[in-house]
Amino acid sequence: MAANGIRELLEAGVHFGHQTRRWDPRMRRYIHGEAQGIYIIDLLQTEVLLEKAKSFAQETARRGGVVLFVGTKKQARDAVKNAADACDMPYVNHRWLGGLLTNFQTISRRIKRLHDLERYAAEGQLALLPTKERMSAEADLVKLRANLGGVRNMTRTPDAVVVFDVNTEVIAVAESNRLRIPVIGLVDTNCDPTNIDFVIPGNDDAMRSCELIANAISSVVADAQGQYRAEEAAAKAAAEAKALAEKEEREKREATEAARRLAVEEEAATKAAAQAVVIEAAEAEKARAEAEEAVRAAVAERAAAEAEAAPVEEAPAAPVEEAPAAPVEEAPAAPVEESA
Repeated sequence: MAANGIRELLEAGVHFGHQTRRWDPRMRRYIHGEAQGIYIIDLLQTEVLLEKAKSFAQETARRGGVVLFVGTKKQARDAVKNAADACDMPYVNHRWLGGLLTNFQTISRRIKRLHDLERYAAEGQLALLPTKERMSAEADLVKLRANLGGVRNMTRTPDAVVVFDVNTEVIAVAESNRLRIPVIGLVDTNCDPTNIDFVIPGNDDAMRSCELIANAISSVVADAQGQYRAEEAAAKAAAEAKALAEKEEREKREATEAARRLAVEEEAATKAAAQAVVIEAAEAEKARAEAEEAVRAAVAERAAAEAEAAPVEEAPAAPVEEAPAAPVEEAPAAPVEESA
């Protein structure tokens, strides 16, 4: 963190306050004394409080927070713009629009309108409009650039607000307090430091004083933002590497699971094929048995049919016993006459 010593503060005229007749009694504790009717601010306190404010702004930016620079008075406009551009933060240096913070939704629509008009102008579409509409759009573009040009890239309410001249930016301070946004303020002797969270006692009417304070805060914010972006890039790279490793691991698991499922499916297919062979053999055996049974049934049926169709054979008669024949009496043979 760059140090801003008493010498730099003295050379920038930070110690000069307002005339003694134009002072706020609540700034008494920050006043060292007076000289020629002008209050002299205690730079020892300014140095300490500036370092405290820088530490808070640095911590805010390191967490990725947004620091809004506000300074619409003539002496602070250029310093605010240059400091905010150096650390790539939003700023308001022309006019504070009421509700810029408390009614940010409406302001967001106007910012979108600004982007649209700038795109139309870049693409040459404004030149194609009728004269009256073109002039109205160009006037609206100029007005929006003046009022919202510094916050065109602010997408949300800031995390801290840096104010130059508390009396001039009283509305900005009030809106910040209402939203509980911490306020860092360059407070002169004629201002009320009550509503400022980080008071930097100093001259807010000198260009060099405003430039010194703005650059001091801008430098630490830029460094912290660089660290945040580096950490974010490293975290993003680590997240991408982790995602890639998880993807590879997931693909590996999926490949292993697919191989396992394929092996299980092949094993199931093999078992199913073996079971099908067994079932087919059993069905073939069953069919053969049924066929044999059918053949046997057919043979039996045919045999039964042939048996029914064959003639019935008569049983043989019992033998009849013959009565014994009466003895035949032989007749006496006739005498054979011998021939002479």
